[in-house]
Amino acid sequence: MAQPFDIHAVGKRKNSIARIYVRPGTGKIVVNKREFEDYFPVEISRMIIRQPLELVNVGPELDIYVNVQGGGVFGQAGAIKQGLSKALLQLNPEFRPVLKKAGFLTRDARIKERKKYGQRGARARYQYSKR
Repeated sequence: MAQPFDIHAVGKRKNSIARIYVRPGTGKIVVNKREFEDYFPVEISRMIIRQPLELVNVGPELDIYVNVQGGGVFGQAGAIKQGLSKALLQLNPEFRPVLKKAGFLTRDARIKERKKYGQRGARARYQYSKR
């Protein structure tokens, strides 16, 4: 039987929800049962996810398993970043000032504004013709 996960945390960004499971290991990251580099082919999204690990200088001694759903690639990367920061906080509460200052523990509340009736979009109006 596989060993149980030591730490569990949840991160959210836009419509993405990421569940993070962390346990001692060799430093591998698995996202939705796929390798980290396969799931996020764009280097910027991989960099976003690695930011909390690099900030507190951990990572090679932890195995990270991620279950993420909803949203797009960068929304999912942001959700993983927040969830990973929360998991690192459970691992060592002394990381809190560093992660808080970097803004990794705060939920980014920005979401898409809804379309309003009588308009083309959230703020765009139909063209007005005076004559």
